[in-house]
Amino acid sequence: MKNFYYHLIRNLAALTVVTFIIAPANIDIIEVKEYEIITEVDPIPDNSLNLSLTEAVDLDFQEILDRGTIRMITNYNIGSYFLRGGLDRGFEYEFFSTFARQHDLTVEVIVLQPDDNPVDVLNSGEGDIIAANFIKTSMRDEQVSFSEPYNMINQHIILPDERYDITELDELENITISVRRNSAHHETLLGLKKQGYSFDLDLVSETIEKEALIVGVAEGRYQATVSDDHQFNILKTYVTGVHLGPKISNNDPVGWGVRHNASQLKKEVDKYTYGNFKHDPKQNKNWKSGYLTLLQDRYFNNPKLIEQNRRDIHKLMYHGVMSPYDQLIRPVADDAGVDWKLAIAVMAQESSFRPGAVSIAGAVGLMQIIPRFSQISDKSGLMDPKTNIGEGMRYITNHLNHYSYLDTENQLALTLATYNAGMGHLADARRLTIDSNKDPNNWGDVSEALLKLMDRKYYNNARYGFCRGTETVDYVEKVTARYKTYQAISQLANSTGKEDVEETILAMGKIGK
Repeated sequence: MKNFYYHLIRNLAALTVVTFIIAPANIDIIEVKEYEIITEVDPIPDNSLNLSLTEAVDLDFQEILDRGTIRMITNYNIGSYFLRGGLDRGFEYEFFSTFARQHDLTVEVIVLQPDDNPVDVLNSGEGDIIAANFIKTSMRDEQVSFSEPYNMINQHIILPDERYDITELDELENITISVRRNSAHHETLLGLKKQGYSFDLDLVSETIEKEALIVGVAEGRYQATVSDDHQFNILKTYVTGVHLGPKISNNDPVGWGVRHNASQLKKEVDKYTYGNFKHDPKQNKNWKSGYLTLLQDRYFNNPKLIEQNRRDIHKLMYHGVMSPYDQLIRPVADDAGVDWKLAIAVMAQESSFRPGAVSIAGAVGLMQIIPRFSQISDKSGLMDPKTNIGEGMRYITNHLNHYSYLDTENQLALTLATYNAGMGHLADARRLTIDSNKDPNNWGDVSEALLKLMDRKYYNNARYGFCRGTETVDYVEKVTARYKTYQAISQLANSTGKEDVEETILAMGKIGK
């Protein structure tokens, strides 16, 4: 756990200031139809809305700062979070990461599985903030505290192209609208029913993705569904045969969800989001920072990038491709009995998958091997990806075996720390831990000792001298967080229910061009 000693050394050693240009961006006034549009729906007693939730843990911003890691609860898609070449991408991820950097925090991405309720994941303490195009509704506002908004969206009925004749809400009679149970769209449709609008409501499983519903409308398996215009802008670049029908809500705020009892965290989040976005309801105009505008253009308004991003998501979801070097890593890791996702987590942190990477310390290649400590002393030979991966896996395997008597969590942490700092510095840190009457097999205690090895008082008496303790502690945090995320993504990719979507998009001729 990070403590005062850590933050004192770290802030003196490397002070990072994150800045970006703020610039106004006007949004055109949106015409509102004559029929009434609900922006917030009164809670409606209905058995189809499940309000049973996990009780919120008592965990606020100070505990997150002490932990050093902030956990983002999100979905795996272009608008939220995905991997490109094994590296983190996505609008929500980039926007969230800037907030985290401003507070010197490492981001751990909690990828929601098909049957996960994001509010339950939040309240359980598994995650800290829901950042997943989370639309504010009356029901959700009871469940979580919403941040100041960073976007305003409109919800629309999605119809097949042959139903351009439907342009008004009162023309939806005899139309069945399929939406996920307990979604924001579900709540909005219930509000419209309360107003007297006539349509049939089909509640599908919460495990069915929004994209699958829209593709189902294009294919004729569903008569209609609902989407917000922001997300539909992404989907329309590769899904054909559907269009935006009547608007069912106007200017719904999108924000981050925080536990009701995490008031300190909400205060910090509000500062950040309000500094990037403001909505004027009287003028029906939005003001956005230059940074937010840049991110939204990158992920929502650039068809070429959307297509590239979608291909990366497709490769992972349907073919299991997580990094550019999976085919080299997997057999080597399997032979060693090591989870290959741990190996690519190390590689991502070490070199960002750049085979020609060379560090100031002389470490080279994908796994950043130092030639003088390697069985392959030829630096040029270590530039070969296969050779470099082999050496990196040998190190990881040796360290895991060295700490095999520890529980899984401490074995992993000490293995990663040793990979980064070396056996000598870890031996010094563990001896110093014992001298402090603490547990040399507990990563929390050993990490404190590593930080002390940046202090002359301690490293003068250490066999291997000064150690960049903050770097090693950060390294363990970041690789561990990435490894957990890779595990969750792999689990998601192996889940069922995506085959129909893939076949339909293939039939549309959108994949493989």
